Amino acid sequence: MEAIIERCAGLDVHQESVVACAICGSLDRRPTITVAAYGTTTAELLALVDWLEALEITHVAMESTGVYWKPVWNLLEGHGFTLILANAQRIKNVPGRKTDMKDAEWIARLLRSGLIESSFVPPTDVRDLRDLTRYRKKLRQDATSEKNRIHKVLQDANIKLSSYMSDLFGVSGRAILTSLIGGEVITETALELLVHGRLRSKLPSLVEALNGRLRRHHRDMIRFSWDHLCFLEQQIVTVEREIESHLQAYREKVDLLSTLPGVKPTAAAAILAEIGPDVKQFPSAGQLASWAGVSPGVYQSAGKVKRVRTLPGNAMLKATLCECAWAASMSRDTRLSACYWRLVKRMGKKKALIALAHTMLRIIYAMLRDNKSYEEFGPDFGTKKRLNHEDRMVKQLKALGYTVSKVA
Repeated sequence: MEAIIERCAGLDVHQESVVACAICGSLDRRPTITVAAYGTTTAELLALVDWLEALEITHVAMESTGVYWKPVWNLLEGHGFTLILANAQRIKNVPGRKTDMKDAEWIARLLRSGLIESSFVPPTDVRDLRDLTRYRKKLRQDATSEKNRIHKVLQDANIKLSSYMSDLFGVSGRAILTSLIGGEVITETALELLVHGRLRSKLPSLVEALNGRLRRHHRDMIRFSWDHLCFLEQQIVTVEREIESHLQAYREKVDLLSTLPGVKPTAAAAILAEIGPDVKQFPSAGQLASWAGVSPGVYQSAGKVKRVRTLPGNAMLKATLCECAWAASMSRDTRLSACYWRLVKRMGKKKALIALAHTMLRIIYAMLRDNKSYEEFGPDFGTKKRLNHEDRMVKQLKALGYTVSKVA
């Protein structure tokens, strides 16, 4: 392997130890290899920094091993090193004897030859925003799980409220659940005070639905889930307040992304937290789509090119894009909805959804790159493009002396 970096180091990071291998020397001579091991406490990592600086190391590479790389990265950041985070799947060593020292040396040799593709690591403030948006998503999933548990207990007690209420956790549903947890006997008169709106027309059905076998055990199980649900909802409010505080510096970007059909402020914040406000770290929209995992893979062999399933990417970003794509497909008189339903005829709903997410991410890339809001072209945008292309072809044929007539 041809060397292009004179002084570099590879780190094999673990929970309790970091093995460092430094390779130093002229590019045209055999380099000197130095290996050292350190702990992962702050004092040990600072000693690692001193060791690297003493060897005048310029480039440092490490694998993205779980969360263990983060404290090492945070301490090395700001000391003048060019840091490279490597995807562990793409720098595998050849099979054979495996030790931490050999792994660190392999990373250092790949780095010296410029064969490590750096993973995207956003700035500290964006990483903080990413932690918050991902935690909010997790809290919402936990809240949904608790709601499902309450539904399950009610069905076990033969309480059929969900058959007549579209949202058991609306104002009326929560009032009924509170009464059930308190052990109250809910008569039709009491129910009139609990339900609101159109549910009042279903009072006889609701009374019948409440005629189940709700034992003390069921009330206890509902109360456990209810208390946890209330706690989670309060946590979500607190986290969202913190997210809003972090978004003040990127308010313009959030408003920009919110102009795209299907993208609400919550989704815009999640997208911004994953890719950052500056998309220049991705040379093209296609590379961003590949990093997100919404770009179709290509397999080429023996002169034949086959399309394969999408490759793994940023799972959080991909999930958010698919949610936005589904919302955009339900919008009226938009280019994106027309694109989705046109693709459905050819490839089915699931593949069309990924294709629409791919299209939306390319649009997002252009919006952030050019700092421009989304411009709606209408549902007939694709048809107009095909007609314009047809007109151009007809003009070219006529210019060559052909007589062109449209067949009915």
